[in-house]
Amino acid sequence: MPTVKTRINITLSKAAEIILYKPAKRDDMPVATKARELLQFAIEMEEDQMWDKMATVRDEKDSKFITHDQAWV
Repeated sequence: MPTVKTRINITLSKAAEIILYKPAKRDDMPVATKARELLQFAIEMEEDQMWDKMATVRDEKDSKFITHDQAWV
């Protein structure tokens, strides 16, 4: 059956395999599903770091602030 989801093949070390297997078993889900869940979490953390870096660059000492209402005029 064809799927629209992208599939990737990865090779894990034995330690990573064990670390992935235990929480998958605990949560009663397939290892691949747990891997997808953890990968999504890592991607979200990476995105948060990117937004934080952008905000830090913009957050200068003499920045001018405006109210929410002023921003939507």
